[in-house]
Amino acid sequence: MAMTLDELRKLRENKKTDIQRREAEGKEIQVIVGMGTCGIAAGAKVTLDAFINALDENKLVDQVIVRQTGCMGLCHSEPTVEVISPGMPNVIYGGVNAVIAKEIVRKHILGHELLDQHILNRPAADILK
Repeated sequence: MAMTLDELRKLRENKKTDIQRREAEGKEIQVIVGMGTCGIAAGAKVTLDAFINALDENKLVDQVIVRQTGCMGLCHSEPTVEVISPGMPNVIYGGVNAVIAKEIVRKHILGHELLDQHILNRPAADILK
């Protein structure tokens, strides 16, 4: 079945976005989703997808890389997500569902504001000065 020119253009744009998502070079902001067995069982795949969708919606694909890691050792608080962003402390958030993932993109990544109620490893006070 042949594709129309518009369908081909749309496919090309989708593939370019997929490639941009995976490209790490030049991206200073990282979102690292715990995808160990405990994380997956707690819904980390939904969390990962929510981050990807929120970054797409906010046109942040070329600024933020979403990575996966194994268990962070915080099984009781899965799904866990570490956010690394310049000018802010590295933070691990716990119990991150799709709603909280969108809030992290909106408040932490775009607004440079910590979501205190979800932080697992609160940074030392002297780091925040």
